[in-house]
Amino acid sequence: MPQQVRIGTRASTLALTQTGHVADALAAHGGLAIETVRVRTDGDRLTGSLASLGGAGVFVTALRDALLDGRCDVAVHSLKDLPTADAPGLVLAAVPPREDPRDALCARDGLTLADLPRGARVGTGSPRRAAQLLAARPDLDVVDIRGNVDTRLGRVAGSPTGPGDLDAVVLARAGLARIGRLEAVTELFGPDVMLPAPGQGALAVETRAAGLTTDLAGPLHAALAALDDRPTRLAVLAERALLARLEAGCAAPVGTLATLDADGTLTLDAVVVRTDGTASLRRRARTALPGTAAQDVVAARALGTDLADALLADGAADLADLGASR
Repeated sequence: MPQQVRIGTRASTLALTQTGHVADALAAHGGLAIETVRVRTDGDRLTGSLASLGGAGVFVTALRDALLDGRCDVAVHSLKDLPTADAPGLVLAAVPPREDPRDALCARDGLTLADLPRGARVGTGSPRRAAQLLAARPDLDVVDIRGNVDTRLGRVAGSPTGPGDLDAVVLARAGLARIGRLEAVTELFGPDVMLPAPGQGALAVETRAAGLTTDLAGPLHAALAALDDRPTRLAVLAERALLARLEAGCAAPVGTLATLDADGTLTLDAVVVRTDGTASLRRRARTALPGTAAQDVVAARALGTDLADALLADGAADLADLGASR
């Protein structure tokens, strides 16, 4: 008889879709019967900007509490929502293959960033996106917005489902792909225009640290191990190490992206931007991974930490409010 595994998730359309992909992947390995447990987080309940609510962790804490008190056995998060500090009693058990991490412009009339008229109103809830938008187009009127994907798309002029009070919004391509809304994209931003948030496009599957010592250990551990994707895990480790060293939360205009080449070279790009877009600092670093699991983890984290130190040495703290500068 299959073992029962309860997967905790937020109740938004995107979260349920992401969790469904993880549930299907775990079930495909056999020996598990999956049940979804919906958990309401502060980020779903409260209004206001993400920064004013205390950062991306507002989407995570309630799910972690549900894990720790036994209401669920596994929790699925958007990895970019995870605080960089370790959570006592929990482990990042799997990082599935990453979706395309780029940011996407969703504009009226098929417009691209270059085509938007002067003073166009562009919505985003991310200071990182806002700063990079203003760096590319200082004439734009960047509007702070909240809401799920459909709510944000409804803000674009011409939308039949919302007020249509904006010329465009910027969203993560990964989320749009997962819920089948790629038709709304009018331009994908390359890393030279907009570097994504650390972990963007990736999912995080957390479990209790003690959870894999129960009678679920065999089938659940095997399924999680099969779900874990080495290139994605190492890339996000480097990105999150950079963010942690800078002590930069979601309110800091920091973008970063790591990629693992076929020859085992891990490359990390990062940018720190003044919030008004008037100045930026961009750096790149590479490392050759040793090739063993434990050594690769150490090397990936060191790459992120070292690049953060280089940014700080070059004046990143003069551009943004970074905890590492205090």
